[in-house]
Amino acid sequence: MTNFKNFCAPALIHKALAAIVFVASGPVLAQSITMASTTSTEQSGLFGHLMPEFKKASGLDVKVVALGTGQALDMARRGDADVLFVHDQVAEEKFVADGWGVKRYPVMYNDFILIGPKNDPIGTKGKDIVQALQKLSAANGNFISRGDKSGTHAAELRYWKLAGADAANTSKGSGYKECGCGMGPALNIAASSGAYVLADRGTWLNFKNRADLAVLVEGDTKLFNQYGVMVVNPAKHPHVKSQDAQKFVDWVVSPAGQQAIAGYKIGGEQLFFPNAAQ
Repeated sequence: MTNFKNFCAPALIHKALAAIVFVASGPVLAQSITMASTTSTEQSGLFGHLMPEFKKASGLDVKVVALGTGQALDMARRGDADVLFVHDQVAEEKFVADGWGVKRYPVMYNDFILIGPKNDPIGTKGKDIVQALQKLSAANGNFISRGDKSGTHAAELRYWKLAGADAANTSKGSGYKECGCGMGPALNIAASSGAYVLADRGTWLNFKNRADLAVLVEGDTKLFNQYGVMVVNPAKHPHVKSQDAQKFVDWVVSPAGQQAIAGYKIGGEQLFFPNAAQ
């Protein structure tokens, strides 16, 4: 009578070896990092252009969570992100000074623009953002604020303050409304209601539902919009993939990463301008 144990053992060993060979020869899943960033960079389409280039260079995937800059910073403070790519320099520098980030690197810039109805009923058109907001406030013009603690929202509040408005929304005119939303939805609301809105140029160039909207105020030096990148401090959150996150930082500020940023265009128009070397 054949020994059942002796009969089965070779077959089992063969199957086990086959499984090992299959696993070893099968596709290796790419490692990934989580990046907290802004809705403006995401909705501009920049990351769809950048991340495949970074993966070619590093083999790493990047999971982007697009939020307002304030929310992105909070996400990193909780240890839910490995790297940050945002645009509120004052808040970024405080984030690093408080020990949450390792180091802040400038990456690129574009600019903010005031969008509104083509016929510009308030007469805001020009190069002076402060004067434009003063006119909107005086005329109770319809203005959509993101109201989401994003970098764009922080910039908008700085401009309103320069225009003489205080923290109370009533001082900005009865037409001032906060949507608590990202850049794309804010533009959609403005398009459907004929309102004014402060936007970053990148999202505007990639925005398809423009309706009767047009760029009314641009070129003011105060509208400069700088972006920075930071690795979350592993001393605060040991689980952070700081080494892989640093690979992204090193790449995006390198000549290859900066060239990839400069190469992203819509309709022949460049959306972001690399300045890591400056």
